[in-house]
Amino acid sequence: MAASLAFHIIFAAMGVALPLMMVIAEYLWQRTGNSEYLLIAKRWAKGTAILFVIGALTGTVLSFELGLLWPRFMAAAGDVIGMPFSMEGFAFFTEAIFLGIYLYGWNRVSPRVHLLSGLVVSISGLASAIFVTFVNGWMNTPTGFRIENGQFVDIHPLQAMLNPAGLPEGIHMGLAAYCATGFATAGIHAIMLLRTGRNRFHESAIKIAFTVGAVACLLQFVSGDALARMVAQKQPTKLASLEGQFKTETGAPLRIGGIPDENAHTTKYALEIPDGLSLLAFHKPHATIQGLDSFPREHWPNVLLVHISFQIMVGCGSLLTFVALIAGWGAWKDKQFITDRRALWLLVAIAPLGFVALESGWMVTELGRQPWIIQGILLTRDAVTSTTHLGRLFYSMNVLYAVLGLVVVWLMAGHVIRTPTLEELETIEEEGAVHAA
Repeated sequence: MAASLAFHIIFAAMGVALPLMMVIAEYLWQRTGNSEYLLIAKRWAKGTAILFVIGALTGTVLSFELGLLWPRFMAAAGDVIGMPFSMEGFAFFTEAIFLGIYLYGWNRVSPRVHLLSGLVVSISGLASAIFVTFVNGWMNTPTGFRIENGQFVDIHPLQAMLNPAGLPEGIHMGLAAYCATGFATAGIHAIMLLRTGRNRFHESAIKIAFTVGAVACLLQFVSGDALARMVAQKQPTKLASLEGQFKTETGAPLRIGGIPDENAHTTKYALEIPDGLSLLAFHKPHATIQGLDSFPREHWPNVLLVHISFQIMVGCGSLLTFVALIAGWGAWKDKQFITDRRALWLLVAIAPLGFVALESGWMVTELGRQPWIIQGILLTRDAVTSTTHLGRLFYSMNVLYAVLGLVVVWLMAGHVIRTPTLEELETIEEEGAVHAA
């Protein structure tokens, strides 16, 4: 199921962010009348439709895998986590309805209604992702029930959905989707610009995508701070693992890099900032951080994997933030980085980092909760299926994902990213005149 999630999350994140960029492009076209914005909006609408189909397909596979691979988890917790899944379904169908209006509504509804339909697609796509993340938040901070004779009783679905981790994780995931997709899209169009030379279509696409990615990346640090404080209060074992903190300590240092050694109970080769972890986790430089020595050894996750995944996530996010700040400074100084080939190569180089951070972040979330599937209540080994002979299914699903990935790349390259022809530009200018009339 980890492979399915790793694949699904890429296209789900793009499906969340691309509609927002599509709406921004149409809004700019309505404001300026520049036909390249209209072409970008129509191209990204096609991309949104492609990603919607792939997201629905891989999401359906995940729902089947929940029942097949985690029958004991679903039997125990199905009543508690049903509400966010049902709300995700409502958001999904809302997105489908308004995506249909957006795709087929050109010249059939007013420009304002058409733009509004795109905005609903964007909002419902984000809502869908947040509702699903609420379920993961509940697995990290389970609330809304009592345990009686090993069973969940007195269930409050709304309280369970609004668990302490749900909203911070949902906001963090939404911003990560905008950040990763924005930088990746800017990088792809930078490649096209390096190949073709000056081109208003690619230049405008880069400006929109980079702005979305940069703003989300800057906001991500605020979101990350709120999420880190939640983890410090509700999941101290995870915090200790992701920071390589083995000993309970007042004024704990923040570690950059390093290799945790679970046998020696130390993190080697790390650059330590005194009091940094206490300050970030509790906003108090001398706050006490519970180390892994406060918890039974059998309840530790794989500290090495969690710590390295966290370092990769933070490292990628910090680099993207640095580039966003440099670009913001350049814009303030009225410097056109889009015409600088070195800046375009930089965009190409950092394009994958958002998705690397996204995948690493989910590894931190899932590996950091182990050995629990429901924190403090149900062990992962007690929730997973006992069915054997699943190897063929695993390999078949990975082959299917590889094929789907190639199909998506082929469709996006041919219908969304490619440089428009002269005939296409003339046609879109004529369409723009008709729409404006």
